[in-house]
Amino acid sequence: MKYIGYIGTYTKKASEGIYTFELDTEERKISNVNVAAKVDSPTYLKLTNDNKFLFSVAKDGENGGVASFQVNHGTGGLKAINKQLEPGANPCHINTDTDYQFLFSTNYHKGTVDSYKINQHTGEISQAISTIQHTGNGPDSRQEKAHVHYAGMTPDGKYLAVVDLGSDLLVTYQVGENGELVEVSRLVVPAGSGPRHLAFHPRLSSIAYLVTEFSGEVFVLSYDQTNGSFSIVQSIKTIPEDFKENNQGSAIHVSSDGKFVYSGNRGHNSIAVFKVDTETGQLTFIENTPTEGDWPRDFILDPSEKFLIASNQESDNLTLFSRDTETGKLTLLQKDISAPEPVCLIFL
Repeated sequence: MKYIGYIGTYTKKASEGIYTFELDTEERKISNVNVAAKVDSPTYLKLTNDNKFLFSVAKDGENGGVASFQVNHGTGGLKAINKQLEPGANPCHINTDTDYQFLFSTNYHKGTVDSYKINQHTGEISQAISTIQHTGNGPDSRQEKAHVHYAGMTPDGKYLAVVDLGSDLLVTYQVGENGELVEVSRLVVPAGSGPRHLAFHPRLSSIAYLVTEFSGEVFVLSYDQTNGSFSIVQSIKTIPEDFKENNQGSAIHVSSDGKFVYSGNRGHNSIAVFKVDTETGQLTFIENTPTEGDWPRDFILDPSEKFLIASNQESDNLTLFSRDTETGKLTLLQKDISAPEPVCLIFL
C-alpha cells in the first residue's frame, strides 16, 4: 500500500512551503519528498475527512494567518484557494470542528485564539469571527505572557479546548452557531509546567492527555461533558529523571485502539511510549525511543498504524519506525529522509 502524506514546515532556511511524501508499507520506506505548495511557514496543517481541502498556517511578510488549498486526490498536489492574514506573527497551530464548519487558529506570540467560518463547498475561509485575547503569565522565564499553543474540539463536539503554555491554563470555550467563542471553564495546571498539546482518548470519551513543554510530563485529564471542565487524575514523566539538559515536550498522539500514547521530546530527542489502562485511561511508561535527529517537533501514525514517522525540525529529516501494535514499541527502519525544517505531518 502507498500512502501520500504532507509535511508542514518552517521556511526560515531552505524550505519552500508544504511538501508531499510517499510511504510504501510493502517496502517499508518513505520516498518522493517534493514541494506541493509554496507558502511561508505553513507549520501546521489540517485536512478535511473527504480529502477535498487542506488548511495551513500561513505567513506573508509582516502578516500572519491561515490559508486554504484544494487537494488533487491522485497526486496530492495543492491549488491555493484563499488566505486570511492579519498584521503580526503567524499562528502556531490550526484545527477544525468535526463537520468542517469552523477553523480555529492559536497564536503563540499574540496569545490569541481565532475562529473562522469555512465555506464547505468552496473551501474558502472567512475573516476571523472571534478573536479571544488570553492574559496571564507563569514562573518560567518563557512564560512572561500568554502563549496560546493548541485548540481542538472535545469528542462530543460541544466545546473547544484551548491550551495556553504561557499562563499554565486549559480553557474551554463554547462555540456558537456562527463560530463565536464564549469561555465556560478553565483548568489551572501546576505552575511552570507549560502545557502545550492535547489529545483525547478515542474510546474513553471522558479522558484526555495534556503534554507539557517545560516540565516534561503528560497529565491524564478527566473531562466532564456536562460543563466542559477538566481535572488532573495522573501525572507521568516523559523523560528519565537523570536527564538534566534542555528538553521541551512537543506533540502527543494516541493509537486509534486507545491502547498506547506517544509523546515527543525535543532535546532528549525521543518519543516516549506509554501503555494505557483501557478502563481508567491512566498511563504506564514503557520506553523512550530515539528519533535519530534533532528537535522532533511532531510525529504521526500512518493510516495502518503499523508505522510512526517523526519530524526532526533542526536536523531536517524524517525518521520512519515500524510499530508493534501489541506492545506499542517502535523499531527504526529509516532515518536519513531529507525534509527541510519539518514541523507537522498529515496523511491523505
